[in-house]
Amino acid sequence: MILIDAIYINNSGGKILLDYLIEELEKSGKKIFYLLDQRVEGKIDYLDNTDNEVMLMKASLINRHKFYVENRHKFTSVLCFGDLPPSIKLDAKVYTYFHQQLYIKFPSDIPFSHKVLFTLKRYVLKYLFKYSDYWMLQTEVIKNNFQEKFKTSSEKLLLMPFYPPIQNDQQIKRKAHTYVYISNAPPHKNHVRLINAFCAFYDKHKQGELILTIDENFPELLELIKQKLELNYPLKNIGFVPRANLSEIYSSSEYLIYPSLAESFGLGIVEAIENGCKVIGANLPYMYAACEPSLVFNPLDEDSIADALEKSLEPKVKYSTSNVNNRIDDLISIL
Repeated sequence: MILIDAIYINNSGGKILLDYLIEELEKSGKKIFYLLDQRVEGKIDYLDNTDNEVMLMKASLINRHKFYVENRHKFTSVLCFGDLPPSIKLDAKVYTYFHQQLYIKFPSDIPFSHKVLFTLKRYVLKYLFKYSDYWMLQTEVIKNNFQEKFKTSSEKLLLMPFYPPIQNDQQIKRKAHTYVYISNAPPHKNHVRLINAFCAFYDKHKQGELILTIDENFPELLELIKQKLELNYPLKNIGFVPRANLSEIYSSSEYLIYPSLAESFGLGIVEAIENGCKVIGANLPYMYAACEPSLVFNPLDEDSIADALEKSLEPKVKYSTSNVNNRIDDLISIL
């Protein structure tokens, strides 16, 4: 039996990838045990009629450790989908899917509280490191950084990017000079610099619309957006976007603008390109691992972001191309 341990995944891009992984596993006919975060209850309807075992659990190191102690001999293969290996040595072959760049390196201006949190998490990861036989990584850049940081043998590292395709069956008119950033808003996502840069760009050119997806969990950003709207800047915050609506948003926008300071994959980059967006992105390694962007900027410099927006007004800006292949079938085959 295969264990899928996703106890720390409950939202954002990780949840999107988890949903896709489980849906594909369900088609495989393999015998699976799913250990999931209790916060996904009501959000996994695709498992309503499964013949496989599902356990929802409150995410904690203690609860997870008890589970492994009680079930240490139950599984032949384990996939820990959430950066952390099991807390004990198992009889099973253990794969850990790693997708958090902040375990490797902090952006230069990440808040101190976030540095403390991820420093502690890194200590936990290092302690558990020996309990994983293999590590699955999403890009060559993350693979190289991971190997350097944790001094890992290359034989233990597997490049296994995967992502759910977004089907675009609609004929939607793309609006010129629209810039969309579909992302949640922790500090490293860099929304404040983007908003300020866009407003400076708009002051100069009186063109463009910036579309954001900030929800109620980020009141300071919502207040900043409110202030800019009161000054008549063309910002549009559409809040959380259901995945079913992403294709329509991408297909109606000319550009994806992506100022994040740290990414392990950048799912939104691949999705946007598949739906015809050109990418204006941070001049950082993760960007080039995901795609060949149309334009780049220094994400720490508002003037650089504004300059890239200005260049986007020029005719015949080159299209972006994806550098990522979907390896979901390879991943499933080795479990």
